[in-house]
Amino acid sequence: MDFDFSEQQLMIRQLTRDFLGRESPPSVVRQLMDDPRGYSESVWAQLVELGLLGLPFPEEYGGQGLGMIELALVLEEMGRAVYPGPYFSTVVLAGTALTVGGSDEQKARYLSEIAAGRTRATLAFLEDHPGWNASAVRLVARRDGADYVLAGRKTLVPYAQVADLFLIPARTADTSDPHHGITLFAIPRDAPGLEVQPLHSVDLTSRVANVLLHDVVARPEQIVGHHDEAWPILEAVLERAAVGAAAEMLGAARKSLEMSVEYASTRVQFDQPIGSFQAVKHKCAEMLLAVEQAHAATYYAAWALSARAEDAPLAVSVAKAYVSDAARKVCGDAIQVHGGIGFTWEYDLHLYFKRAKYLEGLYGDADFHRERALALTLARQRQAEPALVTAP
Repeated sequence: MDFDFSEQQLMIRQLTRDFLGRESPPSVVRQLMDDPRGYSESVWAQLVELGLLGLPFPEEYGGQGLGMIELALVLEEMGRAVYPGPYFSTVVLAGTALTVGGSDEQKARYLSEIAAGRTRATLAFLEDHPGWNASAVRLVARRDGADYVLAGRKTLVPYAQVADLFLIPARTADTSDPHHGITLFAIPRDAPGLEVQPLHSVDLTSRVANVLLHDVVARPEQIVGHHDEAWPILEAVLERAAVGAAAEMLGAARKSLEMSVEYASTRVQFDQPIGSFQAVKHKCAEMLLAVEQAHAATYYAAWALSARAEDAPLAVSVAKAYVSDAARKVCGDAIQVHGGIGFTWEYDLHLYFKRAKYLEGLYGDADFHRERALALTLARQRQAEPALVTAP
């Protein structure tokens, strides 16, 4: 069995690394931290030219038709460069929802526009009682003839301040089963009653906002997927998002490790590099082990999603749970290796630590996914148990 990346996958990774290293170095990232939009339009236009905006979309809609492994490679490089921009919200969140649940007309309209760089989109999932399961969707869309009216608030919506399209799940039926009665709406930015309030995030390279809905009207053709049955779409989005977040955190952790090894090799104390000291050497070795395990978990989950493997949901939760903890620890340990300089604003390590910390809780934190992994494992065990036969 060959676990190596294919030649095409390696080319995508190197292409993305070279591009971001050239067009989005730390100096540019720091400048964009003070930009109201939070990203570079010129870099966005070049992502179109490279085909990265349409990478996972079907070819008939202007995409490349590639899978989750290729997308994870791109996201890992974006984490490595702490790329600031609406790529994740547009391609991973909104793009997945439209690919999985959109009608042919919606795919032709929106995916083609995303791939061409003309539409930036996002998913407004979280509410004031945050959670990543079906019961967390509480916003009500009330019926008004053939239309729906949305009133309420979504919070921590990624890159809402630049989004042209909002995908908003809401309750359209009051049922005892939280997985039923959710409908997903595609709402344009210029919809009357839609208001965006920018927020400050722990990661200044990632923008979030509140989205206020003041009786926003949604027509039947704005429904993505089937009425009342949007949870399978959202579940697919959140699983891809969890793996995508793990890939970004992996990139941040790997870069932090590389910076630590380089620093430990050149920083001299007592007439020898600090990397020769056992404590520093062991810390770097533990960081390497965590990064390699995170790599294995992330790319197995990416493969499982692309292959629609039976254990894909479990692999997703294992990856997100492990990488959430590992990336935070590796980035934190990197600061320790660097000593006093690691805590300073001028040094880039804090960018990686904050990116890892920001993504740690998104799309389910480690505790959420450990509980989910346990539930999935127990369910599989119950299915595998032979039925008890009662003697007559």
